Amino acid sequence: MENTSFFQRKPTKQVKVGNIKIGGDAPISVQTMTKTKTADAKSTIEQIISVANEGADIVRVTVNDDRAAEAMSEICRNSPIPVVADIHFNHLYAIKSIEAGVAKVRINPGNIGSKDRIKQVLDAAKDKGIPIRIGVNSGSLEKDILNKYGHPTAEALFESAIRHVNIANDFGFDDIVIAVKSTNVPLMIAAYRLLSEKTDYPLHLGVTEAGTFMSGTIKSSIGIGALLSAGIGDTIRVSLTDVPEKEIEIGREILRSLGLMPRSVEIISCPTCGRLQVDLIPIAQALEKRVKGLTKPVKVALMGCAVNGPGEAREADLGVACGNGEALFFKRGEIVGKIPEDKILDILYDEIINFE
Repeated sequence: MENTSFFQRKPTKQVKVGNIKIGGDAPISVQTMTKTKTADAKSTIEQIISVANEGADIVRVTVNDDRAAEAMSEICRNSPIPVVADIHFNHLYAIKSIEAGVAKVRINPGNIGSKDRIKQVLDAAKDKGIPIRIGVNSGSLEKDILNKYGHPTAEALFESAIRHVNIANDFGFDDIVIAVKSTNVPLMIAAYRLLSEKTDYPLHLGVTEAGTFMSGTIKSSIGIGALLSAGIGDTIRVSLTDVPEKEIEIGREILRSLGLMPRSVEIISCPTCGRLQVDLIPIAQALEKRVKGLTKPVKVALMGCAVNGPGEAREADLGVACGNGEALFFKRGEIVGKIPEDKILDILYDEIINFE
C-alpha cells in the first residue's frame, strides 16, 4: 500500500546496516535488543529469529564480557537480520565484534574511554565498511559536560553527541548514526529537535529505560511519535521492561498510526458505554489476536451502537454497527445484512481473509 503519512521527513545522510538502509529516503526501520545472555549463543539466536518473525529490521546485542564477544561470530552467522554490537567501557569488545561480522557498532561516548580507543574502533569499522552509532544517554554524560550544565539538558546531550561526531570526523570517519536518549520525554524530544536542526546525520529515536509495558508504551509513543510527526527520525527502538517482541509490536504500531508503514489489518473499535447491547470488548480482543500477523491492508470497524457506529462502519472496508444482540454488517460502505452477536467474530475474520 502507498505510504499515507502527512509528515515530510527531514532529509538525512544514508548509512547501510547490513541490508537495511537508515536515513535518506529509506523506510523508517524498527529495532530491538536481545534480552538473553549473549554468551548463550543458542538462546540469543532463537530470540533474534523470534523478533525477526515479529517484524524487526535490526537487532542489537550486548557485548559485555569475553564470553559474549566469543559468541558473536556464531550469532552473526545465524541471524536473519543485521546485528548491532552494543558496547560499553571496553573498546576491545567492539573490535572483536567487528571482526565477528556485526553490521554496526553502538558506542556510548561517555564511557568508551580515550580518543585513542575510539580511533581503534573507528579504524576497525572503516576497514569493514560498517557504521557507528553514537549513543548518548542522559544517565551517562561525560563529567565535564555535566559540570558545565549542572544536570542533563538538551544542550548537554547535543554537545556530547557533537563532540564525538567531531572526533570521528577528525579521524576521517563519517558513517554515523546518532541517538540522544533520555528517560525524560520532554528532554528527549528537545534534544533530538536540537540535533535535527544542527546536523543531517540519520537519527535513532528512543526513550531510554521507558518502563514496563503500559508506561513504556505510552512514553515511547509520545516521545517517538512527537518527533516522527515533525519529520525527525530514521530508525526507532521502543525500550520496554518486557520481551523484545513487544518492543517490535509497539514500534511498528507507532509507525502505522502515523502512516509511516503500510498498514496491515487495522481494527477501529469504540470504547463502549452504557448504550452497548452486545459484549463487544472480548469480540474486539479476540479479533485482534486472530488477525495478528496478517499483512492484508484491511480496515475493520467494530462499533457498539447507532451514534457513531453506522458512519464509522461505512468508512471502513468492513464494519459492524451493533444493536440488541446483533449487528448491521457493512462491506465497502454498504449494508450487507444483520449478524447475530455470536457470529460477529467468525464472519468478520472470514471476510478479512477473503477481502480483495
